[in-house]
Amino acid sequence: MTTTRTILITGGAGFIGSHVVRLFVTKYPQYRIVNVDALTYAGNLENLSDIDDRPNYVFEKVNILDTAEVKRLFDQYQPDGVIHLAAESHVDRSIHSPLDFVYTNVIGTVNLLNEAKRLWSPHPASPQGEGVSPRFYHVSTDEVYGALGETGFFTEETKYDPHSPYSASKASSDHFVRAYHDTYGLPVVISNCSNNYGPFHFPEKLIPLFINNILEKKPLPVYGDGLYTRDWLFVKDHATAIDKVFHEGKNGMTYNIGGFNEWKNIDLVKLLCKLMDEKLGNAPGTSDALITYVKDRPGHDRRYAIDAGKINRELGWKPSVTFEEGLALTIDWYLANAVWLRNVTSGEYQGYYDRQYGGVV
Repeated sequence: MTTTRTILITGGAGFIGSHVVRLFVTKYPQYRIVNVDALTYAGNLENLSDIDDRPNYVFEKVNILDTAEVKRLFDQYQPDGVIHLAAESHVDRSIHSPLDFVYTNVIGTVNLLNEAKRLWSPHPASPQGEGVSPRFYHVSTDEVYGALGETGFFTEETKYDPHSPYSASKASSDHFVRAYHDTYGLPVVISNCSNNYGPFHFPEKLIPLFINNILEKKPLPVYGDGLYTRDWLFVKDHATAIDKVFHEGKNGMTYNIGGFNEWKNIDLVKLLCKLMDEKLGNAPGTSDALITYVKDRPGHDRRYAIDAGKINRELGWKPSVTFEEGLALTIDWYLANAVWLRNVTSGEYQGYYDRQYGGVV
């Protein structure tokens, strides 16, 4: 007999969340997927227009800070799974408004943990019946680990050393998730991922921001000397990794998810410029001329790099595309979805990055 599950996916109208929702709705038609999103500036139901009529998909506009509404969701849907992606995520915004990150990323997470504990206690049993084990899956970031030197990689044993209000808030939420596992026996897993890129990314982060700026012939602001290094993960690969961890990961474990794609910011920007010029039919160097070096970000971590060996060894996951392949696919998507891009850049944050540089991580 086919097992039926009900899974709450928080932040499911956002960038990563929408890819996870789409994957679960289409891959598991026997599951009921409840997308929980407050629809703040980066949440967009247009991201899911292709699946919004699926019979196993439900959308709930709920802010995870609203304890009464979070309780209603757990009482109404009796979920046996939570995949928690809802978060404030932009480092620059955390520097200007740290309390917003404390509220959503820390208190919002604890609200969800409390309801999962209530529903699944005194013993972690599934509301859906035998054969299904409940699970709370918290999706986090590699930024909780702080900065690396010129060599080495973050592993699941790397000590936490966050340097921005954003990474501090995510580190705190990670600790709360582990505390609920250790104190109450809540069945949890955590993953820490590197920088995501791909379709439906709100254009405040490096790649979609720079694609949009090139299209509009605006400056491409690069922090400091441009030599900050990040690992890049194609968002669809991240979604398949989340699928693996949710279904096959071990309770209490952490899994690092990375793309094995280290790039210095300036090298990435120059590759992006080259590909954009080729696809737009521009003369070589047209987009390079838009590169503008700007004052560095406070507390800017020099290098992140993830060792994703554990998830490969234990769960058999690895990225499906190289960075060059994924970047080309991403550019093609943005060029083919000009209406989506225009819609998301015409709202609350129109002009925000004209007034203050941002987007380079």
